[in-house]
Amino acid sequence: MHNDNRRCVLLSAGGTGGHLFPAYALAEELGRRNYLVDLATDMRGDRYGTGFPARKIHQIPSATLASKSPVAMAQTVWTLSRGIGAAMGVLGEVRPSVVVGFGGYPTFPPLMAAKLRGIKTALHEQNAVLGRANRMLAARVDAVATSFERVKHLDGALTEKARFTGNPVRDVVIEAAKRPYWTPDAAEAVQLLVFGGSQGARFFSDTVPPALELLPPNLKTRLKVVQQAREEDLERVRQAYGTSGIRAEVAPFFANLPEIMANSQLVIARAGASTIAELTVVGRPSILVPLPHALDNDQLHNASQLAESGGAWCIEQAELTPQRLAGDLQNLISTPALLLEAAKAARAQGKPDAVARLADLVGELAG
Repeated sequence: MHNDNRRCVLLSAGGTGGHLFPAYALAEELGRRNYLVDLATDMRGDRYGTGFPARKIHQIPSATLASKSPVAMAQTVWTLSRGIGAAMGVLGEVRPSVVVGFGGYPTFPPLMAAKLRGIKTALHEQNAVLGRANRMLAARVDAVATSFERVKHLDGALTEKARFTGNPVRDVVIEAAKRPYWTPDAAEAVQLLVFGGSQGARFFSDTVPPALELLPPNLKTRLKVVQQAREEDLERVRQAYGTSGIRAEVAPFFANLPEIMANSQLVIARAGASTIAELTVVGRPSILVPLPHALDNDQLHNASQLAESGGAWCIEQAELTPQRLAGDLQNLISTPALLLEAAKAARAQGKPDAVARLADLVGELAG
């Protein structure tokens, strides 16, 4: 038992950036509001554990339903029930006022345990499609916060629990957003940022360097590329840019991605929820290439909603050849007005106050 008399909120998030970044942002805001914050996560979560702004990180067993075979299903049920048991213990120790889940199967045990213990619960859905774990939990929680005004599968009686908050972004993103967008004149350098979300994107390593190789020499000399690539692709991507005579910084991870984004004129990226949230808060134009074969096609829904607003161009991976990308880039870089309009449209979709709205909802549940 802790004798600090501040109220505690337990956040629960799986080990991917898409779930952890909004949880991180909420933890920062709740800290400012004088709440104690603990994090419950599965075993993958510890690689982000170092900097997460929580008093304590609790690792709770979890499993994703990988296949429909009876053996796999039985194993998943067994692991999740072990997780619920472990979560019951954590809740008894921590005694939170509210438990907030950020999606993915790792949020299942803490939220089910909270329900059993009569603790107030909320879910946050980052995508424009209600995820599978969230679909199973939505009927059982007290509130569902959403990042988009329209969310697929959030309908019927569930709409009464829904609260549109936006997707919270971390303080570093709010800081980066202070830099206004600017279009370079015909002689100035153009920075192009290419990244593939927390999983990295082999596709961009295969497609972007040959596309830039096709650009006319006057554009090549103006380009500065900052590209995220997997460890095993670093050398060939660097070599490709070296051969093309294009300035490039290629690395597997950029800790200061929001700052780099703010210094870029154009971004090429996947369309994960955190990527969309950061692009819109910082207000940068992007070419979005949704991850194909995603379970719920959530990235296509995310990208389409931003593209409809004029803040991005959505191109499906199957259609994005180096030739097409080269043509699109040449057109955009040669017509800065197009980039400026898209930057304005993206920023208009941004929700820099999302974290405050989500923290308000937590405060209401805490009473």
